[in-house]
Amino acid sequence: MRVGIAVSLFNEEITERLLEGALATCREQGVADQDVEVVRVPGAFELPMACQWLAKSGRFTALVMLGAVVRGDTDHYDYVCSGVTDGAMRLGLDTGIPLGFGVLTCTTWEQAVVRAGGTEGNKGSDAVRAALAMADLRRQLGAG
Repeated sequence: MRVGIAVSLFNEEITERLLEGALATCREQGVADQDVEVVRVPGAFELPMACQWLAKSGRFTALVMLGAVVRGDTDHYDYVCSGVTDGAMRLGLDTGIPLGFGVLTCTTWEQAVVRAGGTEGNKGSDAVRAALAMADLRRQLGAG
């Protein structure tokens, strides 16, 4: 297994925690450190494009997006969340490469904290587990 992880620099306090969880889970699942490539992008909106580039490289059996979007006082939150989720779905369907979606879309900062290694677990870890499970299913079905 080779895993490509794209992580947003925006809300870095949260996204670095997601990345820590993702990397730990890769190791737990038997993915060697040298088989994981991490790329950083400015914000969550750029995650689908970065993952598209990772997919087009042909080097990865699974991809993971990590980001955190926290609601503010404007509609910007809605547009970013919609763009990222639509981009992620399109990417997965267009490439057929399993994609773990570890982008938090929270109303408050506190909600993001508890989902990035707090009482609600680590959604970065969950995203890796989902991507690896789908990569295994893809292999079992002979789909890639």
